[in-house]
Amino acid sequence: MDPVRNPYAPGAGNPPPELAGRADVLDQATVALNRVASGRPAQSLILVGLRGVGKTVLLNRIRQSAEGLHYHTIVVEAHEGKSLPELLVPGLRAILLRLSTTEAAKEYARRGLRVLKSFVNSISLKIGDMDVGLGIDPEVGVADSGDLEADLPELILAVAEAAKSASKPVAILIDELQYLEPAEFSAIIMAVHKINQHGLPLILIGAGLPQILGLAGNSKSYAERLFRYPEIGALDRGSAIEAIVNPAEQEGATFEPAAIEEILRLTERYPYFLQQWAYEAWNIADDERISREVVEQATLLSIKELDQSFFKVRFDRCTPSEKRYMRALAELGQGKHRSGDVAEKLGLKSPSVAPTRSALIKKGMIYSPSHGDTAFTVPLFEQYMKRAMPQFN
Repeated sequence: MDPVRNPYAPGAGNPPPELAGRADVLDQATVALNRVASGRPAQSLILVGLRGVGKTVLLNRIRQSAEGLHYHTIVVEAHEGKSLPELLVPGLRAILLRLSTTEAAKEYARRGLRVLKSFVNSISLKIGDMDVGLGIDPEVGVADSGDLEADLPELILAVAEAAKSASKPVAILIDELQYLEPAEFSAIIMAVHKINQHGLPLILIGAGLPQILGLAGNSKSYAERLFRYPEIGALDRGSAIEAIVNPAEQEGATFEPAAIEEILRLTERYPYFLQQWAYEAWNIADDERISREVVEQATLLSIKELDQSFFKVRFDRCTPSEKRYMRALAELGQGKHRSGDVAEKLGLKSPSVAPTRSALIKKGMIYSPSHGDTAFTVPLFEQYMKRAMPQFN
């Protein structure tokens, strides 16, 4: 069929055409945003799930909801090689500058800029050629200790106070939270705690891989009270079918029942893969009725595309020893496996492969579902590893 009409076009920045099965988490976020905007207490949210389940899409939808409620928003993505202050400072500065144009918030916003300058000076942070404080003096004695866990909460507090004076709530959205250092994650938790204590209009919405739960548990004892952790997984059967058929129906096309079943089986109902298979099937189909035979042809193209992009970009970040560890994990089959079994597959003792395992967890390639267990963070990755490294010995 006409690729111009294809409603499933995947790729960076393209959300799925049908955001099926996520109403509950969107409702949770909307309630929290409305409560914070109206001055009521609410738990911040951290979306937890594997790759390809749509966490980033949900964050973007939540951002749209927040902006519809007249929030100032900051959207950042954590990654290796960039600190949390480097990610947050430009956005916080922009919000304070906007708030400084509101008469009621002018003094609070200018104080916030002074606190921001103190914070940046205390950790010798350089962000391009940005003049953080616009020539104003730092706020002496506030956020200038050089201790991130003490200073970041003071900075966030100053921003939230300015936001309250302007009657403009603030939402900070952070994707890939698992890449934060433990001290950074602790600092953001302490900041949210301080905001809640003062009843200020600021909320954090985050997303991360499952290891973020361990990072939260190891951080502050009150982290459980401050956050809700909605688990974002594969779609249920009904939602997965909706994600396949509804966009096609809007374009006057249909998937035959056998075609739907084949897509569900191959993708295991993960949203990213559902979109990829439906996209390829649409392009191959000769008419508006998409058959199982078409899906079987689409499978070859889908796997080729995923192998060259979605999977490969993650595989290429790993060292030879890390790839070999992942290949051993793949050899054990789908699901979680004991770390000792992976080491045994490699012909090594568990302590000798522990650094490799830790490095892969830090890179977001694997995680520990429970103590001593290991699993891939990327669905269907064990199949890819067998294609990428056919021989294992």
